[in-house]
Amino acid sequence: MSLRAYIKTHNPKFFSTLKNLHSFLSKSMEDSNTSAGKSDPTPPFDPLQPAVPISYPLKTLEELESRAYFKSFHFPFNKATVKLSTGNGRGAASMHQRPRILVCHDMAGGYTDDRFVQGGGNADAYAIWHWYLIDVFVYFSHNLVTLPPPCWTNTAHRHGVKVLGTFIMEWDDGKKLSKQLLLTKESAQLYAERLTELAVALNFDGWLINMEVTLDPTQIPNLKEFVGHLSQTMHSAAPGSIVIWYDSVTIDGDLSWQDQLNDKNKPFFDLCDGIFVNYTWKEDYPKLSADVAGDRKFDVYMGIDVFGRGTYGGGQWTTNVALDVIKNDGVSAAIFAPGWVYETNQPPDFQTAQNRWWGLVEKSWGVIQNYPKILPFYSNFNQGRGYHIYVDGEKVLDTPWNNISSQSFQPFIEYPGDPTTQPIQVVINFKEASYSGGGNITFKGTLAGDTFTARLFQGELLLGNSPIHFTYSVKLSGNSLLGLALEFLSAKKEKKTVLLASSGNTLLTMNRFSKHFTYVIMPRQVTKLEKEPGWVIQESSIEMDGQILREIRAVCYKSRTEKSEVIVKDKTASLDPSEYYAVLGHIRVNTSAENSDFPPSSSWIVDSQYIEFTSGSQGSKNLSVKIIWQLKDGNADLFPNYNMYVEKLKSTSSRNPNEMLEGAEQEYLGVAEVESFYIFDLVIPSGTSSLKFIIQVCSVDGASQKLEDSPFLVLKVEAS
Repeated sequence: MSLRAYIKTHNPKFFSTLKNLHSFLSKSMEDSNTSAGKSDPTPPFDPLQPAVPISYPLKTLEELESRAYFKSFHFPFNKATVKLSTGNGRGAASMHQRPRILVCHDMAGGYTDDRFVQGGGNADAYAIWHWYLIDVFVYFSHNLVTLPPPCWTNTAHRHGVKVLGTFIMEWDDGKKLSKQLLLTKESAQLYAERLTELAVALNFDGWLINMEVTLDPTQIPNLKEFVGHLSQTMHSAAPGSIVIWYDSVTIDGDLSWQDQLNDKNKPFFDLCDGIFVNYTWKEDYPKLSADVAGDRKFDVYMGIDVFGRGTYGGGQWTTNVALDVIKNDGVSAAIFAPGWVYETNQPPDFQTAQNRWWGLVEKSWGVIQNYPKILPFYSNFNQGRGYHIYVDGEKVLDTPWNNISSQSFQPFIEYPGDPTTQPIQVVINFKEASYSGGGNITFKGTLAGDTFTARLFQGELLLGNSPIHFTYSVKLSGNSLLGLALEFLSAKKEKKTVLLASSGNTLLTMNRFSKHFTYVIMPRQVTKLEKEPGWVIQESSIEMDGQILREIRAVCYKSRTEKSEVIVKDKTASLDPSEYYAVLGHIRVNTSAENSDFPPSSSWIVDSQYIEFTSGSQGSKNLSVKIIWQLKDGNADLFPNYNMYVEKLKSTSSRNPNEMLEGAEQEYLGVAEVESFYIFDLVIPSGTSSLKFIIQVCSVDGASQKLEDSPFLVLKVEAS
């Protein structure tokens, strides 16, 4: 899609040679694979057979037409469960009437670590966490039908970002497929309807259509029918959905990238919701495209290739050059392959380089998504990867993992180009203990002045006449303290600020901060965790009727100046009076001061499917099984995910048939986003009589049901 565009534009003769070479090599590879197939010990992928759930694309029109995907074992696991957050509670979100940012994923060909629906074991897996800078996310690969893995849809929807799959035809294979697709008006409608069915069933928001093939002019009417019918059926079946056309084949049937909106591609633009313009455009093309689009200029997405292949401004670390031109001309941007940072191992490390690169995007474009918008609001700053997992301050997993579905709302942390200029370093920390999930925000450095503040969230939350409650967890070293600064705006645009102070001397705190904030609120309750020393839960309440919560900031300050002791990784060290260290584990904002109510265990139906025992070593067994559950009555949407555990039980006497194995504990298996979980090759020690699978229900406000109250299933172990 990218390099081909550049070669086609600048050297069409070489492009033709390259196409012929591609066809020859493809045919040679097919012949080689055919001859080698008899000796290949790896069985072909069979989507009907139980296996570790994965996401995968469709590669043929036959798969699409037959609806074969819906018969796949993997299909139920691939349904995204997080509804698109609109912030108004009124259903589908329309596109913002302003310049927008579309991000086209295209990371290493797609379906890498993210293909494992229930998560993988790579703490360094690729992820995106700057969702507040994105309007639309496209999952891209070079397969015919690219279905977004649900992890991307779940986390994007959580942040208010639409997600599109990709339908692409390219090279000689694509030309052959286009004949089948565009054979008749009816065939064009059929495949459009099949694409709509997939998007609706998997809960993503539409399609990017990329027809990178030369067509016969007689095929163009049916291509227009395909684009228009796909747009109509998507809009009807999923209000708020969008279909975007990629600037490739023209209305004349030529594969000729226009690099702008003009009369060669506008007929397709007129039939859908936007155009992704190829990225080899000139400086005046955004303005020319805006003129052609008229009142739909925000539906023109000017492409930028982050790899810099012929793109205006050079991409890479100067991507902002193109962004500045695009925004100045009032159209939208389509950023292609931001995974460049990851794929090219930009120094010094992915986390730092990613934050620096997206900082360029924010500097050019500004923040475009706001949260919190609705309550409850919860964030544990989890990026969907890490080296451990905690639940309510207690470690349940101590091995590397990745699962983008587990991302909570991502903080709007500002990253300076030179971090050494900041007195306090603010970072997402994967290595130190978390309160929940696999990360935290660590504040570390030298506090030269009285306070240091750091942006956490920029919201758009209208408050009613009920109090709202803030709960957050902190670990504080020495005399370091951490509070939250809230900024409110009234209907008359009057600003008020509130400090939710850390626990301490009330009188001293009031005297110190009252002149800087409209209100200073001390915690109404402070709880120290017994199981995990160091974590302190602070709860505060405020009432701001009619005000809009616009910003949440962390406030770093100190209670005294004498030398203190700091505990880091269970080691005690001296802390200089000016040194500062604090950890923020989570933030919860809701309208109730009480914990979430969970249905009792008896309210759930729990069952098992696809049970398979196999023999292991030294008398052990292995088990593969699918656990499914369903709430009998009530709203399961209140429970977005479920932590899975197993207890391995043995019978030691007739009086106690389900005694826990000596030394065994509840073993964490993973997290489910749907009401099912597949366990593959679970090792069962010799002597185990039964397995107790526990489904820990988690609520939208981040609370987790007590394990002893959670639904469960006991499965007897087959005798040898």
